[in-house]
Amino acid sequence: MSKISQAFARGKAFIPFVTCGDPSLEVTEQLVYAMTDAGADLIELGIPFSDPTAEGPVIQAANVRALSGGVTTDQIFDMVRRIRQKTDIPMVFMTYANVVFSYGAEKFIQTAAETGMDGLILPDLPYEEKGEFDPLCKQYGLDLVSLIAPTSHDRIRMIAREAEGFVYCVSSLGVTGVRSSITTDIGAMVQLVKEERDIPCAVGFGISTPVQAAEMAGKSDGAIVGSAIVKLCAQYGADCAPHVAAYVREMAQAVHNA
Repeated sequence: MSKISQAFARGKAFIPFVTCGDPSLEVTEQLVYAMTDAGADLIELGIPFSDPTAEGPVIQAANVRALSGGVTTDQIFDMVRRIRQKTDIPMVFMTYANVVFSYGAEKFIQTAAETGMDGLILPDLPYEEKGEFDPLCKQYGLDLVSLIAPTSHDRIRMIAREAEGFVYCVSSLGVTGVRSSITTDIGAMVQLVKEERDIPCAVGFGISTPVQAAEMAGKSDGAIVGSAIVKLCAQYGADCAPHVAAYVREMAQAVHNA
């Protein structure tokens, strides 16, 4: 059983996202411990990129802050090594194909696995091009997490058939960010996946309140929240950890009780 599947084994999973290096890598490390203690089941670590096409203004701004602070992929790997001395919570990287390419795909994937990461999410990687990364991920034991959007049923089935770890269900077309309501029929997307493969499905993009999180977790296996947490990091800077922990605790409880 992969570490990622373990995150869903106890029930619905709450998955928070933070951008590494925003406001600093020291704070990112503290956030991982704080979110773990607050009830997170799996943590997404964003590796900043200069052109994050799937992101809305909140996470774009976090990428800019982290990069202008000088954060590098090697420093992020070092941080993961430190984190792994203290917690074994499942963790996945979320970044862009260019980040992996420029580092060297095999070197990146091998290092991610060796430092103790469990998976990789590349939102700009079309299913048709995953062949460049998938064999390497399998070789080094990293789950390449697939995203499905509210698109054609045939495409969802095709992606689900080969999915690893969990399936990231994108709740809305467009970029990440807080939304007042989510109108996509998530239940139907999840059902299509489950008909092809018994794999956990977690919903992301636009979830910011406990009510939304519980509603989405009720239709799937978990909820992913990024922008709302990144906003707290922007608002409180170096002092954000207790604020993020309080928010994650409330959200995790809503998901676990869904």
